[in-house]
Amino acid sequence: MIGIVGRIAAAFLVAVGLIVGATAVNIWWTARQDERPVADAILVLGSAQYNGTPSPIFEARLDHALDLYNAGVAPLVITVGGRRDGDLFTEAEAGLSWLAREGIPEEALRAVPDGADTLQSIQAVAALFAEQGLSTAVLVTDPWHALRATRIAQDAGIVTSSSPTRQGPAVQTRSTQFRYIVRETAAYLVYRLTGSSVAGAPGID
Repeated sequence: MIGIVGRIAAAFLVAVGLIVGATAVNIWWTARQDERPVADAILVLGSAQYNGTPSPIFEARLDHALDLYNAGVAPLVITVGGRRDGDLFTEAEAGLSWLAREGIPEEALRAVPDGADTLQSIQAVAALFAEQGLSTAVLVTDPWHALRATRIAQDAGIVTSSSPTRQGPAVQTRSTQFRYIVRETAAYLVYRLTGSSVAGAPGID
């Protein structure tokens, strides 16, 4: 009996290991893709901002979205993200102001200042898409966050491609990349199992 129980336990651990490993590889693979089809909107996920000034992680996302807009990927850029306790500005407002200063016209910008995490923010964006008759988006976030964020957006009914950043603190060193992949692997599996969003890595919800 102990032998059978041991074999079952070993098989379970192997299965869990394979799932975790496959998820980590998928995150790594998605991080290296750059999908930029013509879409209805470029969706920039928020990160920390300081009194209206985007953090380095957030600025890297915004800079990449600016490049996509200038390349003609979409006629509309949507910044996303709510306000943390004590903040005077939302992440969406800080991102919109940054992009406006970089020359994107007001009519090509939209802020969705809702949500305390990726799931809540994308649900708010999905409501806007339904209201405005939009259907496709190119999602901009950090490389290691791209798989989970894209999955959440697709589950919310948005036809989503991802174009992760290629610069900023999230990609500076191999140790940083490894840490983010580990955390995002856990966050992705929790989302798939529970439908809930959890913190994935610093600056990534």
